[in-house]
Amino acid sequence: MKIEQIYTGCLAQGAYYIESKGEVAIIDPLREVKPYIDRAKKDHAKIKFIFETHFHADFVSGHVTLAKETGATIIYGPTANPSFEAHIAKDNEEFKLGDITIIALHTPGHTMESTTYLLRDENGKDHAIFSGDTLFLGDVGRPDLAQKAADMTQEELAGMLFDSLRSKIMPLADDVIVYPAHGAGSACGKNMMKETVDSLGNQKNMNYALRANMTKEEFIQEVTDGLQAPPKYFPLNVKMNKEGYDDIDEVLKRGTQALSPDAFEAAANETEAIVLDVRHQNDFVKGHIPRSIFIGIDGGFAPWVGALIADVKQPILLVTPKGREEETVTRLSRVGFDNTLGYLEGGFEAWKAASKDYDTISSITAETFKAALEKDDIPVFDVRKEGEYTSSHIKDAHLTPLDFLNDHLSEFPESETFYVHCAGGYRSVIAASILKSRGIHNLVDVAGGFGAIKKAGIPVTEHVCPSTLK
Repeated sequence: MKIEQIYTGCLAQGAYYIESKGEVAIIDPLREVKPYIDRAKKDHAKIKFIFETHFHADFVSGHVTLAKETGATIIYGPTANPSFEAHIAKDNEEFKLGDITIIALHTPGHTMESTTYLLRDENGKDHAIFSGDTLFLGDVGRPDLAQKAADMTQEELAGMLFDSLRSKIMPLADDVIVYPAHGAGSACGKNMMKETVDSLGNQKNMNYALRANMTKEEFIQEVTDGLQAPPKYFPLNVKMNKEGYDDIDEVLKRGTQALSPDAFEAAANETEAIVLDVRHQNDFVKGHIPRSIFIGIDGGFAPWVGALIADVKQPILLVTPKGREEETVTRLSRVGFDNTLGYLEGGFEAWKAASKDYDTISSITAETFKAALEKDDIPVFDVRKEGEYTSSHIKDAHLTPLDFLNDHLSEFPESETFYVHCAGGYRSVIAASILKSRGIHNLVDVAGGFGAIKKAGIPVTEHVCPSTLK
């Protein structure tokens, strides 16, 4: 028996490859399926099952394409109703994979069809659970994402999740291994651990949601407390996972068309496409196509695209580092953004060489920023998350979280110069690009963000440990 966790850091997502006696199961595969097919060929094995823990909201799974390529059966838990052919498992239904058995445990609460898959080894011993978004390490799945589909309140879904955990998961032995669908950084939970594998026994000891003496009312209160609005692309990804999508090869062919500067400019004007620049923030600051949006490929790329562009059907034109065009299109497709129209051949340097107009962002060091603060009372905008801001911030700085920047546009000065910062310099350049695309140009980015600000000795509020925040 082989179990391999295939973890994708940008999405904080874990897919799983399980092999026994030449038969393979894949759990929650990513959109690009070739690595799973190649791995099975290497093992001289056949992919038999594709288990989906639920209809994912934060990424588009590769189940449809993988089934088409391999003939494997897609399996969902009870109540799932996909538009494509799939086996809808009954609660406690068993699936044989070589010498091992995988059992579907219906665990509704995150969504109605949410299912945990219990793996029993060749001796019939409970070995591991693949818990999807039902149980994370240090947390559980948020119960507010499926409200409309389930026609239930988040409190009602949280109550179902409480029952699922206590009737299906907590009775299992402490040495059972927990393999969740997500880790720290995912928007599907609140306070996940950085680790991606743990024992169920340790989770029973430290996970607040698995406290033995916890009442259902306490669970509902704690699980629903502090939930932020989910990213707007989530329901669109659910729709794609439920109804199907284009093959990744078609998306790549469409998105990796090389466009000359003239053709790129014409496409931008004719299609109302967003120009998405994925280079490093330092390069974007020095020069970029006017009104283009920066979201760097080497940061939290896909989730930020989903949160800020939101509409997965939005046409996109790319400016990328040389050689990373296909990677960018692939990573966009993971969150459902399939309408990439092509990329700027030769990159931004080709745009400049063609004598096209370009824009820059005013950016200063934290030391220069400190001098400006000491000299005058200047407006400062902090685009970090609320928890980061509450933990510590520049006194009198305005909180305008990047996730909800569009809700704060009226707060930025119309003519007075203002300063924008984040934690390390990535998010503030995203914010600056969005503001400039909306005609707000009187801004200055603080390079290096809050880390550089503290290092420069700029006074900030006393640190509050996030674990004490409510």
